[in-house]
Amino acid sequence: MTVTKAISDEQIKYMIDLAEQGKDNAYVPYSKYPVGASIMTGDGEYFNGCNVENASFGLTNCAERTAIFKAVSESKKTNIKLLAVIADSENFASPCGACRQVIMEFGQDAQIILANKSKEYRIVSSEDLLPGAFTKNELE
Repeated sequence: MTVTKAISDEQIKYMIDLAEQGKDNAYVPYSKYPVGASIMTGDGEYFNGCNVENASFGLTNCAERTAIFKAVSESKKTNIKLLAVIADSENFASPCGACRQVIMEFGQDAQIILANKSKEYRIVSSEDLLPGAFTKNELE
């Protein structure tokens, strides 16, 4: 397991609260499983996201990718430093495989806060989520 850098309790709470705000905007008429995410970029800016479902399920977008794509669309391509994800579940919310790959593209050194509906959490690194990830380094 990768060693994570210290994050203050205040920062963790703030990130989880932002992710919960994103969750409140989720469009989930099919799964009824709202998910929210928040990222902090390397320059200290925050972006929220929510999952957005579609009747054609393959076109659904996860909260984590929504937040990351919002940052990229605002020219904030700096590395993600923190990402929080929360869902209405007793279990810790965890990014799907596609989100893990996108997280590695923009935050190879990111710390990920996985939270549940009670705002309990655990912290992992992006490397923990996707060890041996395919990255842009393989294309050089």
